[in-house]
Amino acid sequence: MNSILECRNLEKSYNGGRSRALKGISLSLGKGRIIGLLGPNGSGKTTFIKLINGLLTPDGGELYIGGYPVGVETKHMISYLPEVTYLGSSMKVHQIISYFEDFYSDFDSGRAYEMLYRLNINPGDRLKTMSKGTREKVQLIMVMSRNTSLYVLDEPIGGVDPAARDYILSTIVSNYNPEATILLSTHLIADVEQILDDVIFLQEGSVMLAEPAERLKKEKGCSVDAVFREVFRC
Repeated sequence: MNSILECRNLEKSYNGGRSRALKGISLSLGKGRIIGLLGPNGSGKTTFIKLINGLLTPDGGELYIGGYPVGVETKHMISYLPEVTYLGSSMKVHQIISYFEDFYSDFDSGRAYEMLYRLNINPGDRLKTMSKGTREKVQLIMVMSRNTSLYVLDEPIGGVDPAARDYILSTIVSNYNPEATILLSTHLIADVEQILDDVIFLQEGSVMLAEPAERLKKEKGCSVDAVFREVFRC
């Protein structure tokens, strides 16, 4: 199997079917790829991510991770970074590492401490004493310290200052299994496009475009960010 995720005619609606968030999307995410999930607000990105993680149930279609329908068998295959911080603010960083060690058999505490050191974060500090950006760095470190098949990152650099973004992106690239896949949702396309292998454009719950980033840039003669701005007129 050359793909980690397959979905066919995936549907999801809200408000009793009156609001269609996903309109029969079909996608295949290859192994060993870094994929940008891109689209304006309301395009269906968050709904798709929640379906992947089993936080929502589709209304129609099929969704498989590693050949299995989303469920108990797929939980250990996915490391998920939500857009909002979910870690307890009173916890110290080393306590969070211990928690992840206990909860995830694939968690690499040595990798976590190495990334903390590189980002100048003290393992003895409590989250509530940190800036929003530093808290998000800690959460990203926890997610990237797992050895799994699919990393799903929702706005991983949204709350990080511009000076730290390149370092965060290099941390993402250098601290995951190259046989694994990263699905990265972001509005900051210009900041991330240099690491993307593939791009997916969503609009109003439908796939507008899904292709390798380099091919798209050659076809259009411009950056992914410029293509995005032209497609969505932003």
